[in-house]
Order: sequence, then C-alpha cells, then structure tokens
Amino acid sequence: MSSGERPLSEVRFLTVAEVASVMRVSKMTVYRLVHSGELPAIRVGRSFRVPEQAVHDYLRDAFIEAG
Repeated sequence: MSSGERPLSEVRFLTVAEVASVMRVSKMTVYRLVHSGELPAIRVGRSFRVPEQAVHDYLRDAFIEAG
C-alpha cells in the first residue's frame, strides 16, 4: 500500500448518480468518464461505484488544467 492509499475500510464509494450530483453533470457524462478511464471505478453487479477520493482528484486536476 502506497502512502497515498487509505485502507479499503475507509474508502467511501459513490454511485454514478451521487458523482453526477457532486460534479453537477449528467449521469451519462459520468459513465463516459468511467468508460474512457478518466475516472476510476469498480463494477458491482451491473452498476459502478466510484471512490470519493477519485472524484476529488479528477476535479482538482481538471481545475489545474483550466487554470
């Protein structure tokens, strides 16, 4: 485990709908980001779960690129 990783028990996973709400985008946009590999996710059955930290990292990186 690298220094940046948290124990799995502390990782909070968000649904696609929750990610869309946080990012203020549509669920389809979140699915595109997941399928393109820009946003890491795990598959649980037929749905995806995105680690909350991955959303924060994505937004931070996008903010830096735009700035």
